[in-house]
Amino acid sequence: MQDITEEEQLHRRMVDRIVEGRAEYGVPVSPEVERALRRVKRHVFVPGAPSQEAYADDAVITKRDANGMATSSVSQPTIIAMMLDQLQVRPGDRILEIGSGGYNAALMRELTGPDGLVVTMDIDREVTDRASATLAAAGYDDVQVVCADGEFGCAEYAPYDRIIVTVGAADIPPAWVEQLTAYGRLVVPLRLRGLTRSLALDRVGDHLVSSAYEVCGFVPMQGAGSSQQRQVVLHGEPGREVALRVDNPALQFDAALGEALAAPRAEVWTGVTVGSMEPFDDLDLWLAYTLAEFSLLTATKAAVDAGLVDPTWRLGTPAITSGGTFAYRTLRKIGDNVHEFGVFGHGPDADAVAGRLAEQIRVWNREHRGGRGPTFTIYPAGTPDDRLDGGLVIDRDHIRVSVSWPR
Repeated sequence: MQDITEEEQLHRRMVDRIVEGRAEYGVPVSPEVERALRRVKRHVFVPGAPSQEAYADDAVITKRDANGMATSSVSQPTIIAMMLDQLQVRPGDRILEIGSGGYNAALMRELTGPDGLVVTMDIDREVTDRASATLAAAGYDDVQVVCADGEFGCAEYAPYDRIIVTVGAADIPPAWVEQLTAYGRLVVPLRLRGLTRSLALDRVGDHLVSSAYEVCGFVPMQGAGSSQQRQVVLHGEPGREVALRVDNPALQFDAALGEALAAPRAEVWTGVTVGSMEPFDDLDLWLAYTLAEFSLLTATKAAVDAGLVDPTWRLGTPAITSGGTFAYRTLRKIGDNVHEFGVFGHGPDADAVAGRLAEQIRVWNREHRGGRGPTFTIYPAGTPDDRLDGGLVIDRDHIRVSVSWPR
């Protein structure tokens, strides 16, 4: 009987966990993607990493900038499997990957087969050199590795049946649509109003329509497509910082907002409850797209422990502002495994602002909870309003995003 190496055991367990976890979540991994995950050895693409790290269900950071921020990584295997299922690769497909690590390109090479093409590109020469070396070591040296700015796609090998973006994007540049075939699909982690969702977008003429979306997180795009969010400080004490992360360039903030946290706290409880393990990411989406003044409240652990704020998630909880007042969502336990949504407000109009946020939580619960969620339709910038589908519109430099919520 042939002995199984530690790496092989870890590899099998990693894939087993991904398959079991996605099945429990209600979105099973397709047989094709599972087969690719079992064939491609992840440790080859993270040379130097311990085997336990290489086969953990977590991203492996492969490069950081001077400030210690991650600029390149081999993505979390569960996220990779999810996005590959969104991509729906067929044998013979021509695929472009924007944001290279090597591992995902190898998986797609397995999916598209000998008659297909995989092109992987990155703006960083160090990243593409590493991708080329690891792909060759793993036996996938027929993947085309290109060093260039992904904002402009890769016209040399276009058109593509599938384009997948594996860096966080705040816009969809024209090249990505132009380089898709007439019925192609684009999968992209698109950030709008601070929330990133992996969208599976099908081309319909000059626009794109989502067929599915998933929660995800990625290192941000570099180059021409780079887009930074603003930080508005509410409490600047070192170690106990509280701030708003803002992804809407049109939002303006009153200078008095910095004093709001010192004001007494207003509380509004909604009567809307949620189970301890029940996801509610579609509530975040609803608040982001219905409240133009939406932002995300962030706080250090020390600030939460000190009672300065009590958000549902300290790394990004829905919040709104008005003048010198802000309000944010919170939770309180009201029974075994049951919590109630509430809103805390600070500032001169705390009751009114908190009430407005609370009412939208109730609207979501009444009209959209448990539904299939929103449809995202991506139109070119400059598309007249009368050609849109009537959803809530968010404008970026290259696109107009219409978000429609069925009841």
